Amino acid sequence: MVGQILRLVDSVRKGLFIVGTALLIFVAARNTITWHMQRFWGASGDFWQKQWKNIYQLCGSNSFILGVFGTTLFGFVVFWLSNAFLLVLDVTGKPATLLRYKVQPDKNVPVSKDMLRSAVELVLFNQVVVGIPVAMGVHWMMEWRGCSLSPDDLPTFHWALLELIICVLVEEIGFYYSHRVLHHPRLYKHVHKKHHEWTAPIGIVALYAHPVEHVLSNLLPPALGPVILGSHLATAWMWFALALMSTTVAHCGYHFPFLPSPEAHDYHHLKFNQNYGVLGVLDRLHGTDNQFRASKAYQRHFLLLGFIPMSQQFPDQPSKSKSE
Repeated sequence: MVGQILRLVDSVRKGLFIVGTALLIFVAARNTITWHMQRFWGASGDFWQKQWKNIYQLCGSNSFILGVFGTTLFGFVVFWLSNAFLLVLDVTGKPATLLRYKVQPDKNVPVSKDMLRSAVELVLFNQVVVGIPVAMGVHWMMEWRGCSLSPDDLPTFHWALLELIICVLVEEIGFYYSHRVLHHPRLYKHVHKKHHEWTAPIGIVALYAHPVEHVLSNLLPPALGPVILGSHLATAWMWFALALMSTTVAHCGYHFPFLPSPEAHDYHHLKFNQNYGVLGVLDRLHGTDNQFRASKAYQRHFLLLGFIPMSQQFPDQPSKSKSE
């Protein structure tokens, strides 16, 4: 009981820290730090409006084509561009200097071409065969919610920023609980086990999943925020791009400087029963990060602001066989 109370307090504290930080950023958007970004956004408003208008007209001003096929193509391009460099590094091992940032240095160097081929095939299947019908459903929900696609209704900078913050929090709830459900023994071996074939993930493994999982955990949690908020499709695209790049980094297998730490999710692939969420708030609440917090990986789990790899800053303890 005491342990549960402490986890609850810690989870609330962590949640308040994340929400508080987000609110500070939002307030700053009205003051100094992002004042210049606001001015840029406002000054370039015509530019963004023209670009969205061009996209809108390219789709024949057809909301169905833009909402379904435009969204699918946009996600496809963002995902594969985000993974292009990582794929070269995983396949060739070059530039070799970057290999020192591997989270699991003895795994997938280079990646098995057979495993890579299988992953690419399933990812493409999920993006096209599974993704398009789901995009149709999400489009209809957004139409029902009254979401705009018009070039004349683009949101302000402040409102877009606030919506992105809320989308992050909504996704955390949707992803954590859907992910935990998929780890139930009756579902795991039939569905989620496919994703965990990669105990040392690479970037494209973010979408390497059973089609049922792809819908429940990869597509619906990010879509919930824009539907609930009634977001403009342009804001939704911004959010989808951030979500795709974030999950790519979480699965990439490299703790690069100046990018978010992938240590937590990499540890999930290694141990299977830790770190089900994205932000870590619900993991703290439910105690599903206890083993992770006692590990060396947790010490490495922060934004790397220098160029010394985490494996050198916090080296693993030598095994008994090596120390004897």
